[in-house]
Amino acid sequence: MNKTKDNLNPSDSYDVIVVGGGHAGCEAALAASRLGCRTLLLSLNLDMVAYMACNPSLGGPGKGHLVKEIDALGGEMPRVADQNTLQVRTLNTGKGPAVQAMRAQIHKWNYQRTMRLALEQQNNLTVREDMAEKVETDESGIKGIRGRSSAFYPAKAVVICSGVYLSARLFLGDHRYDAAPGSLTPSKNLANCLKELGLTLERFKTDTPPRVYRRSIDFTNLNPVYGDPDAPGFSIVTQKAPDQQIPCWMTHTNPKTHEIIKNNFSQAPLYSGLIKGSGPRYCPSIEDKIYRFTDRDRHPIFIEPEGTDTDEVYLQGISTGLPPDIQTKFLRTIEGLENVEIMRPAYAIEYDFAPPTQLKVSLETKAVPGLFLAGQVNGTTGYEEAGAQGLIAGINAAMYIENHEPLVLKRSEAYIGVMIDDLVTRGVMEPYRIFTSRGEYRLLLRQDNADLRLTEKSREIGLIDEIRYQKHLVKKVFIETELARLEKTKYNPGGPIEDFLSNHNSSLPKQPISALELLRRPEINYPAYLVWENKKVPDLPRGTLRELENQIKYAGYIAKQGMAIEKTSRMQDKKIPEDFDYRRAKHLSTEARQKLEKIRPDTIGQASRMEGVTPADLSVLLLYLERPEALGQANNNYKQTKENEIEEN
Repeated sequence: MNKTKDNLNPSDSYDVIVVGGGHAGCEAALAASRLGCRTLLLSLNLDMVAYMACNPSLGGPGKGHLVKEIDALGGEMPRVADQNTLQVRTLNTGKGPAVQAMRAQIHKWNYQRTMRLALEQQNNLTVREDMAEKVETDESGIKGIRGRSSAFYPAKAVVICSGVYLSARLFLGDHRYDAAPGSLTPSKNLANCLKELGLTLERFKTDTPPRVYRRSIDFTNLNPVYGDPDAPGFSIVTQKAPDQQIPCWMTHTNPKTHEIIKNNFSQAPLYSGLIKGSGPRYCPSIEDKIYRFTDRDRHPIFIEPEGTDTDEVYLQGISTGLPPDIQTKFLRTIEGLENVEIMRPAYAIEYDFAPPTQLKVSLETKAVPGLFLAGQVNGTTGYEEAGAQGLIAGINAAMYIENHEPLVLKRSEAYIGVMIDDLVTRGVMEPYRIFTSRGEYRLLLRQDNADLRLTEKSREIGLIDEIRYQKHLVKKVFIETELARLEKTKYNPGGPIEDFLSNHNSSLPKQPISALELLRRPEINYPAYLVWENKKVPDLPRGTLRELENQIKYAGYIAKQGMAIEKTSRMQDKKIPEDFDYRRAKHLSTEARQKLEKIRPDTIGQASRMEGVTPADLSVLLLYLERPEALGQANNNYKQTKENEIEEN
């Protein structure tokens, strides 16, 4: 696709309109425009595009995997993050490769500027400041967006990436007012419009921590957390980590901190009853941590830089909705923060979201053709989850315009697939966060092989650029060639190989052995083998050698997971017709029939992951799919049974 249409006029008709300039909106707008759609991005405030409203970082277990997958599919977040990294490190290095993940501290303001420039310079894309207040439709579907400015923007598809801005309300203790992050005006009319279009909205809440002056912190006795110069970048095109990395610092709460917070539970909006929405289980406020984990006398706090040109720092791990004076009081009980001064007080925020069971796996709404939702409006939390959804929604909005099949990633192909399937199949009871533990095949979904899993898919639809694709090919060809060479390289007992193995406390072979078999031994690593072999490695994308070694070391486990996927894929991928009439499937349990009718899963695999759908229900459903006439027969039998019961009575 990748068509070019310059000199767009705001009064012209668009193919796709993206509402919201957050992390989901940026990815959606760039994807749709790069796929040839005339695209409009509407943002409340262009100075807040790609704003990191919470922590100035990206990555971590699961989240880092999503960012790598965004890169493999041609998204922008990874490349912009690498260009503005303050510190990067790999987490869980003492564990297996499935759970190892990158985490990077980001120059918050430069990230915004870089992303905004990418939007402004993108062909086919117009960026405009206006508040979307109404999605206008007719009998054929989407007509366009009506802005607060009264302007009307015609379009064929719309992607709503409204974040936490729908009917948002901020809380500082018992003080509350209508506002959204960055003190922007919340969007009430758009929320009402979505309800009028047939969507259900519910409420979630989250908290932010205070931002404080760096100069008011005493770092003397605090523990520094340094970056890793050998950590790979998020993007395959990144050549190396920053030469100068800024450390984070760690401190802890203590019993005195906890006592002050406990004494003021009544002023916390979550416990005072002011907030009704559920909050994130895995990123709770400090008052929630103290309430839930009464046996702990301290909790960690990470002091994270927000940039090199600001004195503002972020206190990770101490989000709160308590009043500002209480925030200052308990912060000053913490080591290093005895004289701390707050720049931006913490706050809690409650907002509308659309339960994601109202979506298809393409992220298109079931209620309105051509209307897509992505990001926190779907009940998720985090920049990474938002960016991944935005990318898929933008791609599928373009597919919708071109009347092509949507891009749907399987759970066995990507954490993006795991996340979207979780959302649309199971829904959310609290803000959703990705974890590696959510994936059934996490050894196959490592962060280091994201490009090998997904780049060809992006190439097929025309989204990946040539630079990234060539980097991918270099990595792919090297790994394939090197694996073949290592398998052919044989060593007989005796000779130089014995000295090498002895130096690594590895047992000597009693029969000929291949280099591949040697490298499967846990005590032998590939870089050391190359040094012994005196072999030079060509210039490769960062992380290539790590991916090669993972493929060697875990070949047996990888093969087993591949066999498990192949064994179940035939049933898992079996399609369920969109118009399947569950009401006539009388041999299904009542609970399964009701839930299947509501969710309307695309495949048997999706149906199997729904609560209330038993293996017996799946067997019945498969029978109906294999014998469609059984639906009518079951319905006639059901009617006859009822008529017989009436006559007998």
